[in-house]
Amino acid sequence: MSNIEDIVDSLENKISKVLHKLELLKNANSKLKEELEVSKQEIQNQKSLNVSLEEKYEALKVANTILGSDDNKRETKLKINALIREIDHCITQLSD
Repeated sequence: MSNIEDIVDSLENKISKVLHKLELLKNANSKLKEELEVSKQEIQNQKSLNVSLEEKYEALKVANTILGSDDNKRETKLKINALIREIDHCITQLSD
């Protein structure tokens, strides 16, 4: 009879340890999920900043070309032509 009680006690101890370890792992998992969300948000913010800076850079390139710089003249002409086409398209739609 004592042997069975020892086995039951041993099983209870092992189950208790496993449950404790499970709780620790759940807490660690929860912290990692929070860190992941923070990292995702930070990446999204960096992407937005990158897009904004790229747009500003393109605007500066166009402005430099308009001011007389020989660099990127072709790109600026293409961009101006594209803008003119968009304006013409808008005027056409308004005329209808």
